[in-house]
Amino acid sequence: MKKILKYVLIVLVAGLVIIQFINRPEKINDPVTENDIIENLQLNTEMAGLLKAACYDCHSNQPRYPWYANIAPVSWTIAEHIEHGRDELNFSEWGTYSARRRDHKLEEVVEEVEEGHMPLPNYVKMHREADISEEQLEMLKAWVQQERAKIAQEQEGE
Repeated sequence: MKKILKYVLIVLVAGLVIIQFINRPEKINDPVTENDIIENLQLNTEMAGLLKAACYDCHSNQPRYPWYANIAPVSWTIAEHIEHGRDELNFSEWGTYSARRRDHKLEEVVEEVEEGHMPLPNYVKMHREADISEEQLEMLKAWVQQERAKIAQEQEGE
């Protein structure tokens, strides 16, 4: 029984080492452009800090990769989360979104945070700075309301 356990352990360790060299996900960390929401809307330091801490790792082209993002199969999961997050909302491409899409995304941001879906609970466990307090949620809601009002005025002027 001990020999079987030893061989299983050796095979598992060897398998973990081998998968480190297979299908390594590409890490994207593009420079900030004028389309980035922080640049585009000239956000204040507090709002920019909130978005960077709670959203940017999955919803921008400037994620911070933790050390464990280099270890498969965790790296695959992180890459998948980032890809899905960017598909849903990419703050780095905010300036390219239509007014209607920006309005809808802002509405969704508040809904997702209020419902506890965002930031992802597993992400918050590993990144305590991403945990949004009630005070931060109120700040986010006020900012979203203000931005949505600007978008509505923009659409009326067209």
